[in-house]
Amino acid sequence: MPGQTTSSTLQVVDYDSNWPRIFLQLKDWIWPSVSDVAIAIEHVGSTSVPGMAAKPVIDMDIVTASRTELPAILLRLGRLGYRHRGDLGIEDREAFIAPENQPFHHLYVCVQNSLALKNHIAVRDYLRTHLSDAVAYSTVKKGLAEQFGSERARYVEAKTDFILSILERCAFSEKELHSIKRANQI
Repeated sequence: MPGQTTSSTLQVVDYDSNWPRIFLQLKDWIWPSVSDVAIAIEHVGSTSVPGMAAKPVIDMDIVTASRTELPAILLRLGRLGYRHRGDLGIEDREAFIAPENQPFHHLYVCVQNSLALKNHIAVRDYLRTHLSDAVAYSTVKKGLAEQFGSERARYVEAKTDFILSILERCAFSEKELHSIKRANQI
């Protein structure tokens, strides 16, 4: 997984036991730059669930206490080579393009207790403790990747109902579920 990829075809692969190590490598590289303005760096997404199939992309959330830390984080991540993409329509979550000299990953800055962060953590923690659902979600993701090829937006939208079913079991409110569904629609 070294370097960024330019392929636009969706690829969902079987679990790679190197993913946690790659996350720790990235975390150890980023953390010194943000440790005084961030609370934590979380490994989220399917690569954070042992045994689960995923796109071979590490998803990471830098957690901050509030948006007031964002200017400092933007500056420091910029020095590391990250490019800010904005919130991409998700409140209290800022997205970044990773430097090309690092393993391929998605980096987000999420405000503590925000819906975006709660969503990422709840899905991760649920799937880590419900193996049969992780296996089912792996199957769904592989099928959708084959079905939609390079249509990422359709892939994301198509897997949303599965995610929402998990979040319902995690006691997310109707308002929260609606907001997440709306964010994942084309």
